Amino acid sequence: MCPENSENERWPLRSSRFVPLDLHKMLENELRVEKQKEITTEDPITKAIGAIGKWQIWICFIVFLVKFPVAWHQMSIIFLAPPMNFTCTTSDVFDNECSNCTDFKYDHSVFGDTIVSQWNLVCEIEWLKNATQTIFMLGILVGNMVFGHLSDRFGRRVPFLIAVFLQLLSGVTTAYSVNWIMFTTLRFLLAVATGGTMVTSFVLTMELIGAKYRDTVGIIYQIPFNLGHLSLPLFGYFLRDWYHFQLAISLPSVIFLSYYYLLPESPRWLLTVGREDEALKILETAAKRNGLPTDGIAAYTQKMAIDVKSNPANERASFVALFRTPRLRARTIAICFNWFVCGICFFGVSQYIGHVSGNIFSNVAISAAILVPGTIISIYANQVLGRKYTLISSNCVTGLSCLLILVVPKSEASHLVLGCAGLWGMSISFATVYLYAGELFPTVVRNSGVGLSSTVARIGSMVAPFIATLGHRSPWLPPILFGITPIVGACLCLILPDTRGKKLPDTLEEGEE
Repeated sequence: MCPENSENERWPLRSSRFVPLDLHKMLENELRVEKQKEITTEDPITKAIGAIGKWQIWICFIVFLVKFPVAWHQMSIIFLAPPMNFTCTTSDVFDNECSNCTDFKYDHSVFGDTIVSQWNLVCEIEWLKNATQTIFMLGILVGNMVFGHLSDRFGRRVPFLIAVFLQLLSGVTTAYSVNWIMFTTLRFLLAVATGGTMVTSFVLTMELIGAKYRDTVGIIYQIPFNLGHLSLPLFGYFLRDWYHFQLAISLPSVIFLSYYYLLPESPRWLLTVGREDEALKILETAAKRNGLPTDGIAAYTQKMAIDVKSNPANERASFVALFRTPRLRARTIAICFNWFVCGICFFGVSQYIGHVSGNIFSNVAISAAILVPGTIISIYANQVLGRKYTLISSNCVTGLSCLLILVVPKSEASHLVLGCAGLWGMSISFATVYLYAGELFPTVVRNSGVGLSSTVARIGSMVAPFIATLGHRSPWLPPILFGITPIVGACLCLILPDTRGKKLPDTLEEGEE
């Protein structure tokens, strides 16, 4: 026997290097242990149906369509109540004068009937036009909170379907309003429904996607809103009367009634409330559609159900649980403030850009088009930088852009560029906080957490117009407030964990990790 053979038995050749047999076995054992640890900590839902497949893509597609009417209704006030020149019926010059005038006529060269001309929302009652939008944003706030709570209690699917039906009914009825009170009341109900579709659709999507693709899908979720915003000027251009415009942006929601047959319940939520049989059927259907075996799904669901039942506190988790412990309380406050930053700066900076002179249809289209590249860039930023540092960076872009308005020589071009830069930063921040909140809160309070966060953003959007109008008295005040607020939000991000690539927490204890 050749002596080299016995030597090779003691020192086998591995990848062109000689490694002692004992060391090689030790390395193999370590890799096996790490692999087993990865398997045991892997999300059971992901193990059952995969991180993403045909089934998830189909669900995401039909859910994402809901974002179009969300954008249409949320931004529709631009074309429902556009600026209109007016004068007394006794004059032929549109001088916008109110003195000793009780009956008005309007310049219809751009628009036909608007809610301004329909109900004479000028002069002493001009504030009613702004109140309409403030009340609408209040409705979004109420919808986020109410439907966020309902979907944690009764599942994602049923509250979502209720919100879609209410959105269709109130949206169409609004077009037939006979006075301002009826119009504003119906728009409030429309906003409640819209807020409900926003929070339930996002959480449902996040609970179906594996951690590997959650960041990408969570951000792509924002693009339909951008496209809806971008398409809104087309409705306004071809439908110059407010009631035709309102009807046109409301009727497409009729297709969402088909979701009663198309949309499943979240299997993750079903497992957390002990409805294992229903979850098992949905997961088996998803696995088959994705071309995966169904043999081990029952074991995965049973294990997850046992883990949830082993902690009785999770069965009664409520909104209050978001503030139960110092760590969870600090994280809730930090992420909520960053939603406030997005609400106040997004709508505030958008209003600033809207003050630039030009064609109203092209101005709205340009401001909407700015959001699309920001949202796409945020996909790569979240993959490379993670949630925390993406949010910090984008907030700083907005903050510094707004603060530079104070020192850069005033001109239409310079302030427009800085305003666009600020809005671009907010487009990244808004996409990131949606994703961040969906991953940060545990399953048992995820809808309540996202609902609370979105509510705080609505408060910011309600405050934004008042800050923007302070420029008439103190030109330096709006840039300071819009500049400092996102920088404070960036600082608060330092106490948040980065959730990129991590398993979604299901229990309150996992949310503390």
